[in-house]
Formats: sequence, C-alpha cells, structure tokens
Amino acid sequence: MKMAHWVAVFSLTLVGFSPMNAVAEGQNGKGLAESLADGSRAEADRKRDAGRKPADVVVFLELQPGMTVVDLIAGSGYYSEVLSLVVGEKGKVYAQNPPRVLQFRDGANDKAMTSRLEGNRLPNVERLDQDLSEITLEPGTVDVAITALNFHDIYNGSGAEAAQDFFARVLSLLKPGGVLGLIDHSGAAGNDNEKLHRIDEGKVLESAKKAGFEIAGSSDLLRNPADDLSRGVFDPAVRGQTDRFLLKLRKPM
Repeated sequence: MKMAHWVAVFSLTLVGFSPMNAVAEGQNGKGLAESLADGSRAEADRKRDAGRKPADVVVFLELQPGMTVVDLIAGSGYYSEVLSLVVGEKGKVYAQNPPRVLQFRDGANDKAMTSRLEGNRLPNVERLDQDLSEITLEPGTVDVAITALNFHDIYNGSGAEAAQDFFARVLSLLKPGGVLGLIDHSGAAGNDNEKLHRIDEGKVLESAKKAGFEIAGSSDLLRNPADDLSRGVFDPAVRGQTDRFLLKLRKPM
C-alpha cells in the first residue's frame, strides 16, 4: 500500500473514524461499515462479524473498490459477500470451492452459497465450483486472494507438497505485488494439530516463502490469548473464538 494511503487512514482514525470507515465506498455507494450492518446481510453473518472483524481485515489486506479478488475455498460465502461489498460494482469476486467442499454435510455449503447469490443478489460475485488446479482465470489478473480457516486442512491432510502446490497456484493467479490474505487457527508446535484442526504459523510462513511469496505483514486482529491452543476448534469452549493468525503474503513485483 502506498505511504499516502497509510497516512490518510491514520489521520481518519485520529479524528474518530474506525478502519472500516476508512475503506472507500463500495457497492450501492455505501461505506463498508454501513453495508456490513445492513439488514440485507444474513443475521448469522452479522453475528460472526464481532469475532471475524471483516472490515479491519480488508483494510489490512489493502482491498479497494474496483479490484479483482478470489475467495479461495469460500465455503458458504461469508467472505465472498464481504469482498463483494468492498470491491463494488466495478470490481469482481470469484468464489472458489472444490466439489468436495460443496458436498460436505449433505451439500450445506452449496445450498448456502446458492441462497446467498439467489436473484443476482451479489451481481459482482461469480462461483467457481472447481478445484484450484482447474481454474482457468488468466494468470496475473487477480489483485487480492483470501482463504480463511482452510490452509490447515491442506497442509495437515495432504502434506507439505500439497501446501506448496496451493501457494504456487495462487502466486500464478496474482498480479505482481498482489496479496494473499491467509487466516487460520493457531496451533502449538508439538501438539497434534491435525486432530485439533490447527496449524503452526511457522509452517505456513515456511511454505509461503518456499513458493516465492514475500511476508508483507502479520496482524494480531484475530488473536485470542484465552485460547491455549490445546482444544479442537469445534470444542464448544473455543468454537468461533480460537486464537487466529492473519498473514499478508505478497507476490514480488
């Protein structure tokens, strides 16, 4: 992000504006704060906002109106809708889901995404119901990609080689200087993170750097020190409140 933009964001914060209001107007001419609070969003999504802090996340990842973005392993499309609001009518959002993700739990994600987009509700969002290896988007055309709470399954389930392949494919899609935002459940070294559905942040950074990404930043926005990293992410004691790391990975210019 250009220094001038950082100065503008900082100045706005000083005079009482939050980061979400520092994002330029998105879809329907609304600011992001207003759009996120709008009753047109599902109540379940709005309830998740407190823990996920989407407005702060998109500022950190340098998202702007008019961008082309990809929501990788989008699931039910929570972030797809947030991204839609940010990039606005001149932008484009691709919501990518592998078939197995759409079929999970009797097609819950497929049904949710279909409902979310019904009636051309988010006209700048296009579904990509295919594996990342099958995506036919032109290389070097994506400004920002994001994947939330997914990478641990790639690394833990398929190994370091599959993780490298994931990063390499995303790197190919991004423009020079483009950003991959990665959010995941923090795991402690030595724990059975595969069983817990977590991952050691260090393994993510190592894989990203090997694939050619630069580490452009990390954020404590989604940290929760009350999570001691020993419980599975679906344990009622921590579900929805896990300690999470947020990384900004950049494709070199």
